[in-house]
Amino acid sequence: MNIRDSQQAVDEWIKEHGVRYFNELTNMAQLTEEVGEVARIIARRYGEQSEKESDKAKDLGEELADVVFVVLCLANQTGINLQEAFDKKLDLKTQRDKNRHRNNEKLK
Repeated sequence: MNIRDSQQAVDEWIKEHGVRYFNELTNMAQLTEEVGEVARIIARRYGEQSEKESDKAKDLGEELADVVFVVLCLANQTGINLQEAFDKKLDLKTQRDKNRHRNNEKLK
């Protein structure tokens, strides 16, 4: 599924199950909360903090999907075609960074 189709699927889900979108500020707060959950898993599972027993069953993929879902909600409610924006950003990064990372001694 591409980003455009994902935006449409989220919009249909909101209309069928969610009644309406939360306002943009509420969704921004939710996005922050979901990113925090991702950060907690990564810090404990891959970083130097020890993982609590209660966190071991948490699914990183599911938490990342929560982040994507809220981002898609924000794009929908603010009229952003995220597929176009992503494609444009990828082109920009390709042009700007095509040699930068290869020439970075820190990455070798």
